[in-house]
Amino acid sequence: FQVKSENKKTIWNTEEVPEGSEFDDTWDPREKPEYEIFFKQQVGTEDVFFGMTGKDPSTACCEDIVIKIKLPETKYSDITLDIQDKVLDLRTPKKKLLLHLPYPVNSKEGRARFLSDKETLEVTLRVSRKFDFINSS
Repeated sequence: FQVKSENKKTIWNTEEVPEGSEFDDTWDPREKPEYEIFFKQQVGTEDVFFGMTGKDPSTACCEDIVIKIKLPETKYSDITLDIQDKVLDLRTPKKKLLLHLPYPVNSKEGRARFLSDKETLEVTLRVSRKFDFINSS
């Protein structure tokens, strides 16, 4: 097995390195926060009552991923959040979360809000998938 490269000094091609591997840091002592992943659909009466669009309750028909991350004793200003197409990277002084997302997302269109009373960061990301007869909008 031989890898051809434009530069003779490189030992691997950039295509061989999975997205998000630059964030993996096994030596970082910060603990991983608790988190939950939810999937969200936009449905109307034609979906609920008549089943006209063919949507079902599976994650394949969801438009958004909502990630709720518990960050006790954290201020909003201490949170660093980086979203890529398949990776969420969150860092605070005490916590670190590297999360490989279950579906590719549109990293440019997302929302994050910090609920200080619940000490929770809520991140909503739009799933990026090809259009088909179910996912047409």
